[in-house]
Amino acid sequence: MNQILSFRSPNLILAGFGAAEKLGPEAKALGAKSALLVTDKGVADSGIADTIKNILVKEGIGVEVFSQVKPEPDLECQDACIAAARQGKYDLIVGLGGGSAMDVAAVTAIMLTNPGKVTDYVGADLIKKPGIPTVLLPTTAGTGAEVTPNAVLSDPAAKGKKVLISPYILPRIAIIDPYLHVSMPPSVTSASGMDALAHAVESFTHFTKATVITDVFAKEAMVMISRSIRTAVAKGENLEARYDMAIGSLFAGIALANAGVNGVHALSYPLGVEYHVPHGVANGLLLPYVMEFNAIGNIPKFAEIARCLGEDVEGLPLVEQAYAAAEAVKAILKDMKMAHSLTDLKISVDAIPAMAKAAASNTRLLSVNPRAMTAADVEGIYRNCL
Repeated sequence: MNQILSFRSPNLILAGFGAAEKLGPEAKALGAKSALLVTDKGVADSGIADTIKNILVKEGIGVEVFSQVKPEPDLECQDACIAAARQGKYDLIVGLGGGSAMDVAAVTAIMLTNPGKVTDYVGADLIKKPGIPTVLLPTTAGTGAEVTPNAVLSDPAAKGKKVLISPYILPRIAIIDPYLHVSMPPSVTSASGMDALAHAVESFTHFTKATVITDVFAKEAMVMISRSIRTAVAKGENLEARYDMAIGSLFAGIALANAGVNGVHALSYPLGVEYHVPHGVANGLLLPYVMEFNAIGNIPKFAEIARCLGEDVEGLPLVEQAYAAAEAVKAILKDMKMAHSLTDLKISVDAIPAMAKAAASNTRLLSVNPRAMTAADVEGIYRNCL
């Protein structure tokens, strides 16, 4: 295929055990004198925020902490962080936490240099100026927000999501330190890990933007995540498993940033908005059912996914290999005792028509699904999830 290759990532990625210690010197090299550390209450209470703050203070950088980021942050939460940032004279924003904290940090940095309201920049490539420098440090292995050029905010009034997409959202530096992930509880480890796996699968099978470059990252992400997610959930102190999950999530995020997602994310959004299901839980539940539906849309690639996930498909017809990919994901969910049906989440059959209508309206994502997906198809997938 005659495809022009492009690749986008933060200016600098530092990854590995102890990488967080590089934050101070790197921030100093950026000329930072005053930083706002954006995080959530859980990370603040765990002591991780204090550790990161002290790394900056050792380099003579003043630090204030905003720890009011909530899960699935809405516009009100985002505006509160922007207001806090505008009260200080910060020259660096540090985002520490899961995708919520990192997204809020990235948007805050943008709004310090761009006029108007956050909603003025909802959509693609509407941000006119780069924000002040940002450094993002994930405390989970899943969202990939530290390497993606988009931020997602909830809009409860509209019962939907607001997405800002711009290369200016990418941080100046992304720091991935598996030591920051060791204290993650099993439920967060499994949910964030399934989010990362969904990113890898969907980027690999993206209808228009998957390339030989993104395929490399997506495939290695699937290998690393599938071989270590169960162990990371079962024994969080296993550093080898934490390393695989951290780097696998990073690779999945890079694939996501340069290719994108499709059907799984389109169907998961209504679960988060209407029923407050954590994003990773929703993606994990839906992933195998959407994969089953999509398999015939790209049989060779879904067969390759099965092999990446460790399935022994040698000698099987190619179409059976493709369907084995979804079965591998179902086995992972079962082993981790994650929700694998809408019934597990107490979502009844009566809710399906409204959810299907909302998901089917997301043409941005469904148009790049590897198999054409109608409103009736969406409803059928939800029913398969009961």
